[in-house]
Amino acid sequence: MMRPPILPALLVAFSLVGQEAPKADGAKPAAPKLTLQNAIETSLKNNLQVQIAVETRDFTRAGLTIEQGAFDWNLTSSLSIGKSEDASRVQNFPGGPFTSSETTSFARSFTLGSTKAFGWGGNLSLNYAPTYRFTKGTVNGGPETPFTTNPYDGSFSATYTQSLLKGFGRDATESRLIVARKSAQAADLSFQKAIIDLVASTESLYWDVVFAQRNLENKQQALALAQKQLKENQIRVQVGTLAPIEVTSSEASVAQREQDIIAADAQLLNAKDALIRALYPSSERPAGLEPADAPGIKPLELNETTAEKQALANRIELKTARLDLESKQALETAANNRTLPQLDAFATYNGNAASQIPSEGLTAVNKDLTKGAYPGYAVGLQFSMPIQNRAARGSQAQARANRRQSELTLRDLELGITLEVRQAFRNVDASAKGVAAAEKTRIFREKDLEAEQKKFENGMSTNFLVLSKQNDLDTAKSNELQSQITYAKAVTALEKALGHLLEARKLEVK
Repeated sequence: MMRPPILPALLVAFSLVGQEAPKADGAKPAAPKLTLQNAIETSLKNNLQVQIAVETRDFTRAGLTIEQGAFDWNLTSSLSIGKSEDASRVQNFPGGPFTSSETTSFARSFTLGSTKAFGWGGNLSLNYAPTYRFTKGTVNGGPETPFTTNPYDGSFSATYTQSLLKGFGRDATESRLIVARKSAQAADLSFQKAIIDLVASTESLYWDVVFAQRNLENKQQALALAQKQLKENQIRVQVGTLAPIEVTSSEASVAQREQDIIAADAQLLNAKDALIRALYPSSERPAGLEPADAPGIKPLELNETTAEKQALANRIELKTARLDLESKQALETAANNRTLPQLDAFATYNGNAASQIPSEGLTAVNKDLTKGAYPGYAVGLQFSMPIQNRAARGSQAQARANRRQSELTLRDLELGITLEVRQAFRNVDASAKGVAAAEKTRIFREKDLEAEQKKFENGMSTNFLVLSKQNDLDTAKSNELQSQITYAKAVTALEKALGHLLEARKLEVK
C-alpha cells in the first residue's frame, strides 16, 4: 500500500508558524514571545542535565588519559651520602702479635634510571650509576693513610625484555587502553543522547503550553457563545416567545463554561511552570512565556523500510552498544592471551668504567661509559607456566560470557529500535490523517451549530438542541487541537527514533 508523500529533507517535518497572541487589557507588560527553536536553545544553555552530561563525559575522557599513562616513561633517581667507621684486631699467626686497625669510609652514590612499557609487549629499562668511595684508616695506632686511591667509578646498563607468548601484541597489552578509548567515544555519544532527550522533552513541554493556551482560548469562545445564547433567551422570555425554563438551561451552560475556563487556566499555568522550570532551572526566570509557534501539517516522503535502515545507522544507542561490544571483544582477546605460558626474551648491555683518581673525577668515568670502553652483554629466555592456571581460565570464561551478552544486547536493541521506528512512523501517519479528520469535524460542527441557531430563531428547534450543538462544537475544537499537538509530538518521536532530531533542529553537538 502506498503511503502519502512525505517531505524528504527533514523526514518528518512541520512548519513553525509564528502567531501573535492577543494583547490583554490593563497595564501589565506582555509576556515575552518564545519560539520553539528559542526554547530549545535556552534549555541547552541552562538546563542542569546538560551540565551533568558534560561532567560525565569529561570524567570518562579522563579515564583514557589514565590508561595512556601506563605507557609513559618512568624516571627514577636516588642520591645517598654516607660515612661508616670500623675496627678489627687479628693475629696473623698463632702466638704472634695482634694487629689492630681502624677504618673510616666515605661514600656518595647517585643513580638515574628510566623504564618504559611498549604496546607490543616490550619493556625497556635504563640505569646510570656513578659512585664515589674513599676509605682511610690507621694500623696499630700509626699514621692515618688512604686505602682507596681511585674513588670514582660508575656503570651504565640497558635491558630490553620482550614477551613472546603471554603479554605479546597490542591486543593483549593495550586491552585496557582500547576499552578506555571506546569508553571515551561512548561518553561523547552519551552526551549527544542527553542532548537529544532534552530537546525532545523541551518540545513536548512547549507543545503542552501551546495546547493549554489554545484550549483556554477555545473555552473562552465557548463561554462567549453560551453568554450570547443566554442573552437572546432572556430577551425571548421577556417578549413571551420562550419558556422561562429555557433560561435556566442557558445559565447552567454558562456556569459550566466558566468552570471549564478555570480548569483550562490552571492547566495553562501548570504547563508554563513546567516549561520555565526546564528552560531556567538555575537562573532568573521570566514572569510568563507566550509560545509563538503552532504545529503545522506537512506530509513526509518516507517508507518504513528506509526509516528502519536510517535508524539502525544513526541511533546513538546502537553506536554505543557497538562500542561496548568492541570493548568486550578486546577484553576477551586479552583474557585468551593470559591463558598462555610466559615466555620472555631479554637482552642486556652493561657498560663499566675504570676507577678514576680524584683529579680525573666523573669526567673520565663518563667518557668510559659513553665510549663503551668496558662493555658486557647478556641475552636469554625466561619461561614460566602455572600448572592449572585456573585464574586465567576463569577470567577467560567471564570475558567470553560478557562478549556474548553484549552481542545479544545489541541484537535485542536493534529489534527494539526497529519496532520503535515502525510504531513512530505509523503514529505520524495516523496523526496526520487524524488532524485532517478533526478539522473536517470542527467545520461541520460549526455549520451544524449555525444551522441549528437559525432553526431556533425561526421556532423550528429548541434551546436544548442549540446548547447540545455548542457542546459538540467545543468538543470538536478540543479534538482538533489535541490532534495537532499529538501530531507535533509524534513528529518529534519519529525524528528521535530515526536519530535525526538534532539535524532536523539544526543543532550541532561539540
